[in-house]
Amino acid sequence: MAGVEQIKVEAGEAGMRLDRWFKSHYPGLGFGHLQKLLRSGQIRVDGGRAKADTRVELGQMVRIPPLGVDRKGEEALTPRTMRGQGDAELLSQMLLYEDPKVFVFNKPSGLAVQGGSGVARHVDDMLEAWRNKKGEKPRLVHRLDRDTSGVLVVARTRLAAMKLAEAFRGRDAKKTYWALVKGVPKKREDKISSWLVKEQTPDGDKVRVARHGEEGADHAVSYYRVVEQAAQTLSWLELEPHTGRTHQLRVHAASIGCPIIGDPKYFEADTNWEFPGGIQNRLHLHARRIVLPHPDKGTIDVTAPLPPHMRQSWNLLGFNEADAGEEE
Repeated sequence: MAGVEQIKVEAGEAGMRLDRWFKSHYPGLGFGHLQKLLRSGQIRVDGGRAKADTRVELGQMVRIPPLGVDRKGEEALTPRTMRGQGDAELLSQMLLYEDPKVFVFNKPSGLAVQGGSGVARHVDDMLEAWRNKKGEKPRLVHRLDRDTSGVLVVARTRLAAMKLAEAFRGRDAKKTYWALVKGVPKKREDKISSWLVKEQTPDGDKVRVARHGEEGADHAVSYYRVVEQAAQTLSWLELEPHTGRTHQLRVHAASIGCPIIGDPKYFEADTNWEFPGGIQNRLHLHARRIVLPHPDKGTIDVTAPLPPHMRQSWNLLGFNEADAGEEE
C-alpha cells in the first residue's frame, strides 16, 4: 500500500510508551487520531497490533500508515524552510551523531558543502558557528554534491580530521547511497567500472565516460543492486562507490541507461518519456549510510533518513524502507 512506512525504534527510545513515541516523531498527530489508527490495526509493532501504552523496544519496526502530518524535523530541512534560520540552529537540526571527535550531519538537498559561484550559504561557512572554546572550527573531511542529501562527516579536531581524511583516501569508509532511477538495469546487481573525465561546459563542470587512453581521465568503480522497482518505469537502487570521483554515481547510473530522477546534468529522457505524476523533479540521490573507523577506536556507523522529496516518492511508489535489508 502506497504511503505506508516502517520506522525502527532507535537507542534512547527503548521502553517508551507507544503514544509518547508517536508524540516525539509526529508532534502534529492528535491523540484521538492515533487511538483510531491503533484500534483499526493500521499501526502495528513488529507486525502485531498494539495499544497506546505498549512499550516499544530497541530494533522493533513500527508500521506507520499515511498520517497527513509531517515527521518531526523533516520539513525544517527543505531549502524553503532553511531561510531565516541561524547557522547554529540549522546545524543542530541536521545533527545525527556526535562525540568529542566527530559530528555526523544529515545534509539537506540544495545546501552546498563548500562555497562556489552562486553559492550564498554552505556547510563549511556555517561551521564557524560551532567553533570550540579553543577557537577550533570543525573540519570537513569529505563532500556531497549540493543536491545530494544525507550523511556528512565532520571532524571536531585537527588530529581527527587527519585520521578521517586518511580513512576516506584509503577507502576504509563504506558509503551506501539510495537513488531512484529511470528504467530497470539489465542485471539485478553489478559492478560499474569506467574511466571518467571532467570537462567545462556552458552549464559548468560536467563529467563523462572517457575515450580509451584519454588524457586526464580517472578510474572509477561503483557497485549497485536493485532493491525494488515500479514496473519497468523506475527502480530503487542501492549504490556503493568504491572510488570517490566527482559526480561518479550520477554518471555511472546514466552510463547503464538508468539516469537518476531529477538530475539536471545527466538525465536525458526519451521524447516520449513522461515524468511520473506526484514525483518532484529534484535529484533523487541520498547518502544513506556511512561506516568508517573512528579516529580513536571502534567504528562510526550512521544512517540518515530520506529527505522529504524522496520520502514522498517512496510513498507514492509503495516502496518500503525495510525492504533494503540493511545490516545491523
